[in-house]
Amino acid sequence: MSCKILVVEDEIFVAAEFENLLYDLGHEPVGIASDSRQAMALADEAELAFVDLNLVDGPTGIDVGRNLAARGVTVVYMTANPAQLGDGVPGTIGVIPKPVDNTELRQAVEFAISVRKQAQPKAQPPQRLRLFGSFGSQPALA
Repeated sequence: MSCKILVVEDEIFVAAEFENLLYDLGHEPVGIASDSRQAMALADEAELAFVDLNLVDGPTGIDVGRNLAARGVTVVYMTANPAQLGDGVPGTIGVIPKPVDNTELRQAVEFAISVRKQAQPKAQPPQRLRLFGSFGSQPALA
């Protein structure tokens, strides 16, 4: 089940590695956005987005995720600073702390797609993915 996925990340090597993993998993990356303007320009092409918090144009990732979710994109935050999200952002799935290995990324992608498509049985989230609001609750990250 292929999905169109946007990578919102300003560290090009991290973004390119993630994009390559998405291709390997059979998904369609719609692009890499390093700032909020690029992310919103690609929003209509994406079904799912992984969003870093601190981008080229500053700490705009929280708003990018909120705006993408409001446009119907399923959002997972991926950041080295998960505490910046507090109790979470309504409409988004959750946050996974960086660094993230390929196994966790694969699990996070599968979980986010199952949430988006409301597939049964629902894929399990990676252990370090802290879910927001109605997506469940896990212990806070240290």
